[in-house]
Amino acid sequence: MVLISRRPLSLRALLLGAICAAIACWMVSWVEMTLGSIQLGISQFAPAAVGLLLLIVMANLALGRLLPRHALGPHEVIIIYTMTLVATLTMSRGLLERWIPALIGVNYYATPSNRWQSLFFKHIPQWAVPFDVEGDTEQYIARAYYEGLRTGEIPWSEWISALAAWLPVVIAMIVAYFCLASILRRQWVDNEKLAFPLTVLPIEVAEHSRWSRSIFSDPIFWVGFALPTLVFTINGIHGLRPSVPEIPVQYRLNPMVFNAMGRPWRDLGHTTAYCSMAAVGFGYFLPSQVLFSLWAFFVIIRVQNIAFSAFGSPLEAMPLYPTSIWNGYQVAGAYLVLTGYLVRSAMPHLRSLWRAAALGRERAPEHEGEARPALPPRAELLGLAASVVVATWWFTLLGMSWWMAALETLVFLLVVCVVMARSTAEAGLMMTETSFRPVDLVRLVSPMRALGAPTLTALSLADAVFTRDLRGNLLSTMLDGLKMSDATQLDRRHLFGALALSLAIVLTFGVWLHITTTYEHGGLGGYSYVYWGNPLLGFRYFAPVLQSGDDYDARLPIFFASGVAITLALSVLRMRYVWWPLSPLGFALSGSWSMIVFWFPLLVAWLVKGGIVRYGGMTTYMRLRPLFFGLILGEFAQAVLWAAISGIWRTPVPSFPWS
Repeated sequence: MVLISRRPLSLRALLLGAICAAIACWMVSWVEMTLGSIQLGISQFAPAAVGLLLLIVMANLALGRLLPRHALGPHEVIIIYTMTLVATLTMSRGLLERWIPALIGVNYYATPSNRWQSLFFKHIPQWAVPFDVEGDTEQYIARAYYEGLRTGEIPWSEWISALAAWLPVVIAMIVAYFCLASILRRQWVDNEKLAFPLTVLPIEVAEHSRWSRSIFSDPIFWVGFALPTLVFTINGIHGLRPSVPEIPVQYRLNPMVFNAMGRPWRDLGHTTAYCSMAAVGFGYFLPSQVLFSLWAFFVIIRVQNIAFSAFGSPLEAMPLYPTSIWNGYQVAGAYLVLTGYLVRSAMPHLRSLWRAAALGRERAPEHEGEARPALPPRAELLGLAASVVVATWWFTLLGMSWWMAALETLVFLLVVCVVMARSTAEAGLMMTETSFRPVDLVRLVSPMRALGAPTLTALSLADAVFTRDLRGNLLSTMLDGLKMSDATQLDRRHLFGALALSLAIVLTFGVWLHITTTYEHGGLGGYSYVYWGNPLLGFRYFAPVLQSGDDYDARLPIFFASGVAITLALSVLRMRYVWWPLSPLGFALSGSWSMIVFWFPLLVAWLVKGGIVRYGGMTTYMRLRPLFFGLILGEFAQAVLWAAISGIWRTPVPSFPWS
């Protein structure tokens, strides 16, 4: 049987992708770490990558008009975009902005009042951090990192030693992402045919090298593009001249409406209407059931908070997350059930994969004749298993007990990351964020103090680097890349090779850029969450546990069990009844920061899409697609434009809903 041919990776696409990846690293370092004005790399549809995609597409349209034979093919545009996107996310919240500050922040912010030096320093392995764990607080290496290097040189030897020590676990996580993406691709792309909404626009702009055939030739596109352009241009001018009125893009409903009503209404929970036209645009391409579930469960959880308060339980926060503790543990139960549901749905594929791996075949017999997978089945399974073993072993070296290290690794990779990837593939969420950490599951059976100081210290570092803030999740982006490679007939294995090169650029050039930029300008002037937020949250949370202990909370298993029961019921109803409108994924995401940001634009998208389909039919729905493409590109083009203006003239940047 003849194999389906795929387009190979071209040298020019690889070079352009590498150049764009390096440029994206520089953009993120300048805008997020130096100016601290806007976040270009936290979204799965990152503005920095989208801006460079627009430049490449516009240049390619001009080249297609002048020298048609030399225009980039769709697969080449996708290679460049995916390499740029991976570099952007990894340079930003996907890795470096969590990893590097986490290794130094505790030394700079340790004080006699918080007692972090006596509580934590003695449990931190010297090889894991660049500062002297037996020395004082605010050591020179930390002070210069945060306040700027006034004299002397960057202490490279200490940094290289610490970062090299972390490389085994970092590479293990990256290898696991590659393996999981290759394993999940067939089930989600071919079998379930998920929408992958974040890939629709890049594929659309990549497929046409002639202006007359592209969405840019459609007047409807420019109507959509003009709307966010007008709003953010006015808001940008307002920042320069306050006499120009601002168009608000967010409305905090708590102080405006509910706080004034007293209890139980004031215990609604953090509820803000963010007006993101880009999110409305993405919502237009979501399945209607998923779209409804996302905003409906966000509202239902707010009603639940009010009900708890009415019966005498005022709002109590989930540790380190912007949701209630009951919802946080409901979500934890939902994640585990949803993972089981996804595994059950994929069992035929997983059996086929196992047989192919056992036989050492490139693909299962029933898939002969198809394009080769991104990784051979045996490499997928062995690579994933090896990654889990290496990460678990490394976490034990950091100080965790072996069972806590295994729990941290398995729940993070096989539960949390998979559900986060599903949230992008099925629900098109531009930000991947959860509502619990693996260590929170320990509280179901024991108080935190039972883990001991070495484990809690190691968790403070590991959670900051990997598990707490999941924006910029690379597994989601790799799956999006595989979806786009199929749409443009790009060889999947070549795509993975290009992404490996992009990651190598970030782990070398990006690391150098992060450290030199921060020492030159000082972390205190950068984006605050990166330098004194995320790196310290674990230490702030665990310090009282080590000082005073904590009690077992018998309510938590009840909250967890209710989440399990609700998700099981939703899964069964969805499997049995096609008309059932509520997806278990919507419940799993209900307490996340992602839904706080996107519930309102998704509600708007649901109303708009429903009206268009009902009164105009599918013909009108398809005809208006360029309008919503314009909303997406218009908002992100404005983000890149104002970031550039701010970088050149140091002017304020208008507020963007997702930043």
